[in-house]
Amino acid sequence: MPTLDLNKPGAAVDVEEPVEREDTAAVGAGLDALESHVVAHSPVWKRFLSGAYPPLIALIALLGLWQFAYAQKWKPDYVLPSPSSVWTSFAAMVSDGSAFTVIWTSISRGLIGFAASIVLGSLIGVALFRFRWLRSSVGPLLTGLQSLPSVSWVPMAVLWFGLTNSAIYAVVLLGAVPSIANGLLSGMDQVPPLLTRVGKVLGLGPVGLMKDVLIPASLPGYLSGLRQGWAFSWRSLMAAELIATSSKLGLGLGQLLDQGRDLGDAPTMYTALILIFFVGIGVELIFFRPVERAILVARGLTPGAR
Repeated sequence: MPTLDLNKPGAAVDVEEPVEREDTAAVGAGLDALESHVVAHSPVWKRFLSGAYPPLIALIALLGLWQFAYAQKWKPDYVLPSPSSVWTSFAAMVSDGSAFTVIWTSISRGLIGFAASIVLGSLIGVALFRFRWLRSSVGPLLTGLQSLPSVSWVPMAVLWFGLTNSAIYAVVLLGAVPSIANGLLSGMDQVPPLLTRVGKVLGLGPVGLMKDVLIPASLPGYLSGLRQGWAFSWRSLMAAELIATSSKLGLGLGQLLDQGRDLGDAPTMYTALILIFFVGIGVELIFFRPVERAILVARGLTPGAR
């Protein structure tokens, strides 16, 4: 058996080198473990139930409070109808298809106006980022427009375009464009300058930097601006439909709500409110939530992986 002579100069080195290598490997493995995210994929039905239970409990509690207020006669029937009468009105509109017609009238206007707002708001945001003098002059005005209530534009839009769909689209654009432009501008302001310098070193010009570096890197802020822009556009649309009512415009959700008010039909008014609420939640769950999750996953920021 070989023996270790402690008097030899190299003896200590022969013993310490394997220990140092083991320590370095352990540290490296620990750092790799910190960078990796282990995501436990539960079944789809389990995720659905875990996400559906809290809203369902809140809805049941709200209905119970509503029924209690109706039973105690806190308000007259023409102000606070019973949940069953609202359900009857809602079921009747769904069964004869009028609910879907009304929803499509409003959501088609909202989608057209929002699509135009995305194009116009994105162009304005890029222009404000690219030209500092334009940002200094127009930026404060855009922020002021964002804080202006969109309902205040309805009388002006009717004055400009009359009782037409153009007036409704104008209100939607004025409500959504500032939020989208400011969201994109804020997202590009938060892009690290190192990415821009790397793009210039690789030979990208202004258009290439904007298309391949700045806009992809600013997607989280841009998505926040889009989400806020949709919220403003949907509110603007409802305000426009409530005020700008005409037989030429068709029956949207806002017109349905105003029609229920004119006829003193409280169940119809509550039904319109429920449909407006469901459309807002549906757009969030169907479009914005999956897009946000895809962006976060692409950046290693999977929701819940902390």
